[in-house]
Amino acid sequence: MFDLFDLIFPVMFLLIFGMILFTFISGIRTWNKNNNSPRLTVEARVAAKRQNTTHHNEPVGGDTSGTHGYHTTTSTSYYVTFEVESGDRMEFSVYGKEYGMLAEGDEGKLTFQGSRYLGFERAIEK
Repeated sequence: MFDLFDLIFPVMFLLIFGMILFTFISGIRTWNKNNNSPRLTVEARVAAKRQNTTHHNEPVGGDTSGTHGYHTTTSTSYYVTFEVESGDRMEFSVYGKEYGMLAEGDEGKLTFQGSRYLGFERAIEK
């Protein structure tokens, strides 16, 4: 007799495994591309800043019913968009400390390698 579970389980397993493998390979490709890109330092201006905050609710103590309450974890990602002299814009993921030190309108020298942010040195105002 045909059992639907016998078909769905292997298909879902392969689908999830394929997604994990794709994510892993994409990460390695990006890492390799960044490592093979030249380090560039260009004049730039901080055009915009944004942050993305996500919340995850998890049952306390592994109890899936939530009887004992939930534990909430929060994570925040920080992004800064720089505009270079040609008018092109580039957005980079930055650490929270760096995000806090930058203000929209700041001008200076942006250093990056591929899609990897390496730093920003603010120009000294006279």
